[in-house]
Amino acid sequence: MISFNLSNPTSIAFGKGAIASLSELVPARTRVMLVYGGGSIKRNGVYEQVMRALAACSVIEFGGIEVNPHYETIQKAAALAKVEKAELILAVGGGSVVDAAKFLASVAAVEETDPWDAFLKGEYPASPLPVGVVLTLPATGSESNPVSVITSVTRHLKLPFSYEKARPRFAILDSDTMASLDRRQLSNGVVDAFTHVLEQYATVKDNTPIQQGFSETLLKVLLAWGPVLLEDNSDEARENVLWAANQALNGLIGAGVRQDWSTHMIGHAITELHGLDHARTLSLVMASVFRSRIAAKQDMLAQCAREVWDFGAGSDEEAARFAIDRIEAFFMAMGAPVSLADIAPTEIAVDAIVDHIARAGQLPLGEGRDIGAEEVRAILNAIPATPPMQAA
Repeated sequence: MISFNLSNPTSIAFGKGAIASLSELVPARTRVMLVYGGGSIKRNGVYEQVMRALAACSVIEFGGIEVNPHYETIQKAAALAKVEKAELILAVGGGSVVDAAKFLASVAAVEETDPWDAFLKGEYPASPLPVGVVLTLPATGSESNPVSVITSVTRHLKLPFSYEKARPRFAILDSDTMASLDRRQLSNGVVDAFTHVLEQYATVKDNTPIQQGFSETLLKVLLAWGPVLLEDNSDEARENVLWAANQALNGLIGAGVRQDWSTHMIGHAITELHGLDHARTLSLVMASVFRSRIAAKQDMLAQCAREVWDFGAGSDEEAARFAIDRIEAFFMAMGAPVSLADIAPTEIAVDAIVDHIARAGQLPLGEGRDIGAEEVRAILNAIPATPPMQAA
């Protein structure tokens, strides 16, 4: 097990009606910058609940955060936050809004108007603005981790940033906020959370039985409840997926573990170049990544097959291949793409994707840092033209 430091100070308020607890979490007369996306919170009742809970505060609104949040939009929000002397950034939305809020908290705390390069070097402000979250779409776990994935339109780059001091102070998780989500949004959330677990689990077999066991439980929960969520969007399914998505990327299962994230880095590049939903790029790429790295990942993929899918007698290689097939089948069951035909008419620009990853300074990828430009090219070229014929 790798040595690690683990601290997650985000306070979680979980359950129906939890939005009302904002009145206790945010002191009266606080100047709150409310950050949100396309405005769905004003149609589904969430905005009204938030504003009622913040009645004793001054609220500055900033809407229009993109699905893949733009740095340039965050710069505009930061300028407003400075003028209005915001004291708290409150993200109300899904992972993109939360990512934007965490990054905004740092941009608004520096005098420089364009701190992108400084942040890339880890030169963050000592005291970013505090961040709170009202989550409306479970997927990224961003509500209780320090990571923001931000796109700079002018630089043609989509990159992850991590700053521990920008981790949200509190996060409100009320499953009722998921009730109005459409099937594609729900699918994306489940798929994203599922891949988060696998990026930390399906790597190298180390002395991490606690992390492995917790990961296997999360995979089982998402496998069981993801399809139910799509079928009936029940209270029970929403609660289980909401909590599983949070636990998938709050730091616990990755503590002391050699992590991968090659699927995510390739996926970020695809999203930046082709505009595909983040989760759908992950389902498109992950099986190809695993098949290309099966020798290095065989032990953990075989364990996954046996512990998660009750794979019976057979070699480790057979078990590992079985696990990859099951992962792919689950994505298909969730309506997520696994082949080039699934994303038509979009055509993957392999060389441009490799170039994006190289310009981002992310090569080589993988837990072994052994996935270079040619390996990425091979992974992309190995994505099947049509979906495999297998039972979901």
